[in-house]
Amino acid sequence: MSKSDHKIQLYTNEFYSACILGGVIACGPTHSAVTPLDLVKCRLQVNPKLYKSNVDGWKTIIRNEGFGKVFTGFGATAIGYSLQGAGKYGGYEFFKHFYSNNVLSPELASRYTTGVYLAASATAEFIADIMLCPFEAIKVRQQTTVPPFCNNVFQGLSKVYSTEGLKGFYKGIVPLWFRQIPYTMVKFTSFEKIVQAIYAKLPTPKSEMSPLQQISVSFTGGYLAGILCAIVSHPADVMVSKINSERKSGESMMDASKRIYKVIGFNGLWNGLMVRIVMIGTLTSFQWLIYDSFKVKIGLPTTG
Repeated sequence: MSKSDHKIQLYTNEFYSACILGGVIACGPTHSAVTPLDLVKCRLQVNPKLYKSNVDGWKTIIRNEGFGKVFTGFGATAIGYSLQGAGKYGGYEFFKHFYSNNVLSPELASRYTTGVYLAASATAEFIADIMLCPFEAIKVRQQTTVPPFCNNVFQGLSKVYSTEGLKGFYKGIVPLWFRQIPYTMVKFTSFEKIVQAIYAKLPTPKSEMSPLQQISVSFTGGYLAGILCAIVSHPADVMVSKINSERKSGESMMDASKRIYKVIGFNGLWNGLMVRIVMIGTLTSFQWLIYDSFKVKIGLPTTG
């Protein structure tokens, strides 16, 4: 993997633009690739008795709806998570540097690195979710209604806007924040800490390791971080699916959450957890693999 002849200076506009592009490349394709798994997960979150397993879900969908329907929500996923990846990865790099140099002194920043990671990732995700939310709303409606709410993402956007206006795109923003912000805080902070721990145990310093070796560390750290992400954010993920599919007209977010929780209970918040652990663990590891591979390709250091 060769580096570019052009040297990108850290923390410049060019650097942040590269990180934004890396986030798009890392998140859009990976989330889109697991659309069939996400489809079954979302439907099981809404109705845990719908399928006996992932395989049973795919067989049932192919038998009743056709093979192409296992990719229901692909377009909304690709667009939404590309935008989210741009905001999440680019924003994280920006706010990590901003908080370390403009909010804290260098001494405090080096002492409280965990706090910097948590604050930077939370801020970045807050912004990223504003871009993601309209497409997440379309995706969930497509995946949890039979026949699907719409045939494609653009038809879905038009349909929601014509009937509900802009608020229709953001009725799930609060549970999305509750799902994604803790998820991203765990994702980035645990990744940084896990990767640091791995490098500390290895006999060769990171500076002397090849790019391939460093990327292998990123992949391992990403998968372990992904497992933690899935567990922390799963209850909110269930509520996002339920609220987007079952919230009544005129019902407040709080009332909808209370009503749904009374029906599903605490155990219901964990429907589909094992599927999500596999999905998020795989997603997170490949996202870090792609993101850091991209950074190495353009001459930037790997994360961590």
